[in-house]
Amino acid sequence: MRKVVSRDGTTIAYRSAGDGPPIVLMNGAFRDHTIFDALVPELAPHCTVYVYDRRGRGESGDSPAYAVEREIEDLAALIDEAGGAAVVFAGSTGANLALEAAMAGLPITRLALHEPYFRTAGHPKPPADCMEVLRGLLADGRRGETAEYWLTELLGLSPAVLADWRRGPLWATNEANAHTLLYDTAILGDFEVPEQRLATLRVPSLVVHSESTGDWLRDAARATARALPNGWGMGLPGTWHRIHTDILGRVLAGFATS
Repeated sequence: MRKVVSRDGTTIAYRSAGDGPPIVLMNGAFRDHTIFDALVPELAPHCTVYVYDRRGRGESGDSPAYAVEREIEDLAALIDEAGGAAVVFAGSTGANLALEAAMAGLPITRLALHEPYFRTAGHPKPPADCMEVLRGLLADGRRGETAEYWLTELLGLSPAVLADWRRGPLWATNEANAHTLLYDTAILGDFEVPEQRLATLRVPSLVVHSESTGDWLRDAARATARALPNGWGMGLPGTWHRIHTDILGRVLAGFATS
């Protein structure tokens, strides 16, 4: 992978493919750039696609003290590498980070979001002490339990679904990246849609959700789209917290090149 250097000196690893207007893809909790392995070929005929490992994951570096601002600077370094301005697509907690970056004034020409993580009215928030619990589990070296806690208490997986995740091929990655759950939780703040702040964001924004996703994820996506002055929402075929890749690729390619 290639490397760029963020403002604080942290190296950020990335790959690029394709030709056309630049689009940066940013992952959510647990994952690294490989989560987009199937999406990149859908976009590469239309765009120059940049995927990267967020700090603390994969081949990217990290810093002793985390701050959301450092991740915004990481994205800024990648956008600069892409030519100084780019479309950004991000999902889940990555969508929250992308919104923060756009509101911080990064040169994002268009913003596409997949099911940002917010809890709207009628959907209970995670426990108030979730950050302290996560820190305690990590301090004790209980990385698997850290991942389990985040998936059940913050993402809302049932015990049966969690058991399936534990048997799946990505569980080792979940444990390896468990320390970054503190980062993603910090990004989420109070878990509420920041309507007043989003009202100042003029970037054309598309907020998509799966037609078969969870109620709270769908409602969060719709509320985010409503709060953005130049935003609109779209439901697409898929499963829980996932849109079918071929359909997502076509929508993003059209959005990025229009």
